[in-house]
Amino acid sequence: MGQKISFLKALNEAMAEEMRRDPSVFVLGQDVRIGVFGQTRGLVSEFGEERILNTPIAENAMVGAAIGAAMNGMRPVLELMFGDFLLMTMDQVCNNLAQWRYITGAQYEMPVVIRAAMGGGSRSAYGHSQCVESQLIQTPGLIVAIPSTPHDAKGLLKTAIRSNDPVVFVEHKRLILSPLKQEVPDEDFTVPFGKAAVRREGSDVTIVAVGFMVTKALYAAEKLAREGIEAEVIDPRTIVPLDTDTIFDSVEKTGRLVTVEESRIRGGVGAEISALACSDYFSCLKAPVRRVAAPMVPVPGGPILEDLYLPNEDSIVRAVRQIV
Repeated sequence: MGQKISFLKALNEAMAEEMRRDPSVFVLGQDVRIGVFGQTRGLVSEFGEERILNTPIAENAMVGAAIGAAMNGMRPVLELMFGDFLLMTMDQVCNNLAQWRYITGAQYEMPVVIRAAMGGGSRSAYGHSQCVESQLIQTPGLIVAIPSTPHDAKGLLKTAIRSNDPVVFVEHKRLILSPLKQEVPDEDFTVPFGKAAVRREGSDVTIVAVGFMVTKALYAAEKLAREGIEAEVIDPRTIVPLDTDTIFDSVEKTGRLVTVEESRIRGGVGAEISALACSDYFSCLKAPVRRVAAPMVPVPGGPILEDLYLPNEDSIVRAVRQIV
């Protein structure tokens, strides 16, 4: 049995439960004692200021502090208020955090979680609206988790906090702020990395959607079903590691593949999945792979232009129609 909770509540519960379970877990970030979006709200009243640490506005230094803490036996959960700020931390994240365990011959584990709120739709323009997770997939040693449901938000975050390798944990702002709730188990549970979920079964086309785009893909699948096209929707849950078995078992069944992400299209997650389809599963394809993603322009701040920029169910439907 469980209770119905929101995506936001799931994140909050995951951190609280892991902090109760393990005294080495602590949270740091800008205004985390307040919780600007609400993920960390109330934690300071239970765990105190020693374990809920407000930091200066210095993202690269924040990651450096988390690395140092992890090297000394702690398990930091670092909140970046906006995922765009990951771009300010790339030296620490990619050169140090992700590769330090390898560089030191496994002398140091790196149990660091970086939680980052990403995504558009809030009219906040380019500096606070980007999805930059695809820029991390070339970094060896880094796990990238992207939940799309409250259940996975809680289960994946608990797995991330227990991991001895660094994890970038992507939280789409429209999921954080969504009032929608889902039943989540009361008992302790985790969701494993590298295991995709089949959100909808179908026989005509495989849609692999990332993060918040899973919601859009499911809406698109319902529209397509009214036209007689049955789409199978796959949610990778982690893009590193990527569950290629589940994805391409589906492609072998349907013969068609559409990838959907809010990241920009060039060199994105969809590009990687498409390359794998063409190199290893070409004989399964009945039609060219189609990618749905944001265009190669800055995120607009105006409502009309931002709506044109963001992928949605209509752009997914158009992509599927082109190949079915």
